[in-house]
Amino acid sequence: MDSPSPATPGLIGSLHTLGEALMSTLQDRLELVSVELQEEKFRLIQIFIWISAAVFAGMMAITVASLTLVYLCWENARLAALGGLTLLYTATLVAIVVAFRRFLARQSKPFAATLQEIGEDRACMRSGN
Repeated sequence: MDSPSPATPGLIGSLHTLGEALMSTLQDRLELVSVELQEEKFRLIQIFIWISAAVFAGMMAITVASLTLVYLCWENARLAALGGLTLLYTATLVAIVVAFRRFLARQSKPFAATLQEIGEDRACMRSGN
């Protein structure tokens, strides 16, 4: 006996299947991005903690070294030592702030490469290639 052949899905059925596949792929990609963002957030928090610890230790070392230098200066030169250290630390702070602003100005926008790729994909889809 001949068994009936399975009915071929029509255009609507094919579009529905294609839509489901696209949505599944999109969901997988979004879940991957979500996991990666969580990992990056955790990594950045760890980096921040390590940098904070290093800055705290460095500031303590500078403070103790400065106090030792002021203590070792003669009675009449202590004020000059404090003034000199203040000028040195202020100049260092200004240099760091200027360098950091230049660094930030040179940074690219977040996800710039991804946005560019999406734009190229859209242009490709529009042109039909």
